[in-house]
Amino acid sequence: MLEPTDKGEDNGPGDLPPIPGKRYFTIGEVSELCGVKPHVLRYWEQEFPQLKPVKRRGNRRYYQRHDVLMVRQIRNLLYEQGFTIGGARLQLSGEGAKQDLSQTHQILRQMRVELEDVLQLLRR
Repeated sequence: MLEPTDKGEDNGPGDLPPIPGKRYFTIGEVSELCGVKPHVLRYWEQEFPQLKPVKRRGNRRYYQRHDVLMVRQIRNLLYEQGFTIGGARLQLSGEGAKQDLSQTHQILRQMRVELEDVLQLLRR
C-alpha cells in the first residue's frame, strides 16, 4: 500500500490518492495511483509519445513523477472528458492546448475587467 504525502495536493477528478514524494514508481504503484490497470498503462505507452517510463533490468518499467501526472492527465481526457485516443493525443500534443490557452487568456481578460469594475464601485 502506498503512503500518502503530506503535501495537500489536489487529487483531481475521481478522488485519486496523492502522489508520494519518491523518485520512481513501479507499474503496479502507478496503476493504484491513477486508477488504471497495468495493461492499460502499457497500451497508453504505445499511443502517447509523452509517456516514456524508464526501462531497467528485465524490461521493468519505472515511472517518474511527471509520468504519473501524465497518466492522470491522459486518464482525465479519456475517462472524464470523453476524448478518443486520437483526440487526447492531439490535445496533449499542443494543438488543443493552444486553443485552451487562448480561451484562458480571454477569460482572464474578462475577469480583470470585471474586477476593476468592482474595485471602482468599492472606492465610491
